[in-house]
Amino acid sequence: MNAPRILVTGGAGFIGSHYVRAVLADEYPAFAGAEVTILDKITYAGNPENLAGLPCELVRGDICDIELMRAIVPGHDVVINFAAESHVDRSIADAAEFMRTNVLGVQSLLQACLEAGTPRVVQVSTDEVYGSIETGSWAEDAPLAPRSPYAAAKAGGDLIARAYAVTHGLPVSITRCGNNYGPRQYPEKVIPLFISRLLSGRRVPLYGDGRNVRDWVHVEDHCRGVQLVAERGEPGEVYHIAGTAELSNRELATLLARACGRDDDAIEHVADRKGHDRRYSLDDSKLRALGFAPRVPFEEGLAATVKWYADRPDWRV
Repeated sequence: MNAPRILVTGGAGFIGSHYVRAVLADEYPAFAGAEVTILDKITYAGNPENLAGLPCELVRGDICDIELMRAIVPGHDVVINFAAESHVDRSIADAAEFMRTNVLGVQSLLQACLEAGTPRVVQVSTDEVYGSIETGSWAEDAPLAPRSPYAAAKAGGDLIARAYAVTHGLPVSITRCGNNYGPRQYPEKVIPLFISRLLSGRRVPLYGDGRNVRDWVHVEDHCRGVQLVAERGEPGEVYHIAGTAELSNRELATLLARACGRDDDAIEHVADRKGHDRRYSLDDSKLRALGFAPRVPFEEGLAATVKWYADRPDWRV
């Protein structure tokens, strides 16, 4: 079999660039020697330096541009869509760009894939589309009940992907993961933001009572899960990629404070976020049946992440 041609949208961002690095390092035998094209709008969260030195083509563009999609999608064997607006607070302040990219952009990309006859497509999504769960874990057939504009936009994109699979037979699968962490994450998300502030001697803001619970997955494990779905996922199906630690935000803040040489005085309670989901939890048995298991223990992954930012003060805000 010839080495595949892969199009990675959002490939200059945090998760996408990790995936590209893994592919080009031949960490995924099925994609060994792959030729990679990256499409990225290069917003504030997309950083070409994440791809420095990598043998890939970077196309600067927007997945909402259907003519651009029609120009670059043909000839690729696999298309993986990491492109998204993803920060909940920004979506609460102004939802328009989230709807544009996460809904209309997905439709534009999938239409181009349909017209090109792309053999394999993966839509990368989030556990936030389910809303909030007090106990237990969501299975892939749980109803979608998003509670933030970001989550609603991602749910819309997922439903479009499913519709293209059912209506048109497009071979697109959907992945949904927990909260990602690791190096190269733009410091607006909680872990790099807290590390940045703590290392700079500032306090960190903890929403509400701090008891909101999240499932944490290292970015390398997330990318391994996406790769498995790209290789073996069924069209129209959803696959969960869960992490290795379920923590309250208060527990996470305390761990980060200790890792950065601070104490609990560095944690400041602030007014809760609007519509703040209480807890996320994914049942990942479906993906595990395909051979997936997370490899990065949370304690090790968190320590390595703190060190990465500590060694790079230019990444702090």
